[in-house]
Amino acid sequence: MSAEHLRQLRHGIPTSGWLIPLLRNQGDVIKGLVIGGTHSGSGKSTATLGLLAALHRRGLKVAPFKVGPDFIDPGHHSAIAGAVSHNLDGWMLDRQTNSTIFSRCSRDADMAVVEGVMGLFDGYDGKTESGSTAQMAKWLGLPVLLVVDARSMARSAAAVVQGFENFDPDLEFAGVIFNNLGSPRHLQYLKDALADHVRTPCVGGLFRNADICIPERHLGLVTRQDHPLTDEMKSSLAELIESGLELDRLLSRINDCRPGNGATLPYHSGSERSVRIGVARDNAFCFYYEHNFELLNRFGATLVEFSPTADGHLPEALDGLYLGGGYPELYADRLSENRSMRTEIQAFSRGGMPIYAECGGFMYLCDNLSDLQGNRYAMANCFPFSTRMLPRRKALGYREVELTGQTLLGKAGQRLRGHEFHYSEITHVSDSIPTMYKVAARIGNRHTVEGYQVQNTLGSYIHLHFGSQPDAARDFVKAARHFQKERTQHP
Repeated sequence: MSAEHLRQLRHGIPTSGWLIPLLRNQGDVIKGLVIGGTHSGSGKSTATLGLLAALHRRGLKVAPFKVGPDFIDPGHHSAIAGAVSHNLDGWMLDRQTNSTIFSRCSRDADMAVVEGVMGLFDGYDGKTESGSTAQMAKWLGLPVLLVVDARSMARSAAAVVQGFENFDPDLEFAGVIFNNLGSPRHLQYLKDALADHVRTPCVGGLFRNADICIPERHLGLVTRQDHPLTDEMKSSLAELIESGLELDRLLSRINDCRPGNGATLPYHSGSERSVRIGVARDNAFCFYYEHNFELLNRFGATLVEFSPTADGHLPEALDGLYLGGGYPELYADRLSENRSMRTEIQAFSRGGMPIYAECGGFMYLCDNLSDLQGNRYAMANCFPFSTRMLPRRKALGYREVELTGQTLLGKAGQRLRGHEFHYSEITHVSDSIPTMYKVAARIGNRHTVEGYQVQNTLGSYIHLHFGSQPDAARDFVKAARHFQKERTQHP
């Protein structure tokens, strides 16, 4: 880098794109950055989406990631970056699995951008760093861009940043940006406050802008499916970063990282026939971990998407079904009116097809669903339960599941990890339906039962990450292969 370029960076002078060639993928070397916040709601999502948009507009190939069990943010990442965003999680997944996902999904990119979860040091509990953004940044060897909500704050911001800097000496910071700025003078106050008290430079700030806003509802931001980002919004997000941040200066502070190849994902030998697993994917069902799909693919599944709201029939020649979470309550009328789809799914369930459903997908497989107004809608009736929406959150948190019997995801004793988050509950539970999960939650190490099984249909409120137990994906495909054999031999 020339002396003139260094001078430009030091003084925040625009560099007219000369830095871009230096950011291009150099074989096995890329740039990587983690965006962390002081707390939930500090502005991580806005900063991440804006940075993705700005880098994409500059012609860089960006690999996006999200720390934690969130499904909605990755959807928006993918829409902007033009690349699938993957979840990383320090509690659900071990270090090697996270490294494998990161390596495999970023090795062809110019830069990796990882959006954090909650506050920088928040995770599974208050005693350890497990599941935190800070843990992931250290595991991946990436610096952190700290987002500070500066609303109603001036000199105190220096104390906040100083505390974050000193809390974990093993963590590296690339810069600080301030969100919710009221004016340029406000930003200058904050920069002056940091000048003599912290090591990490302020690389800019984001001014309050009501035009750049993704609406929210009970499970977080509105999904990519229900609120697609227009080209105008993407341009506005990019401009927010370009005008508010010293972007070249920030990028120049990011060291190279070597994603490597990671561990090889398991796969089937190829001597066995592939199977077709239908995946419910539309506005009502859109909460999935991409790694689950990849593991199913590796073990020999061809995934065929269908829409329970819009398609009149299931795809042909299916050997299994996978129904993820989402917002069935918002589309309950359309799901209920689509009687042919409900009837086919119920028939396949009763015929022994391996069907796995979680959260919203599980609600759809119950007998009926009641909304907050008391309206009741008929669902697929694979489980003789009713579900109803609640005005308040029913459950939130990480879960560890131990299988208590033979299921399509494995045998008794097998353990998986996942996450639970919903505003609904089961009513009119039938004691005749066996439960196949012994569930451990964080609070008081209490154990509950979950995971209902009818024939070969397994349903639960818990979103399981197959990366925590790849054998679950293998066993799902094995169950589908067994069903395929029965289906073809005895049509």
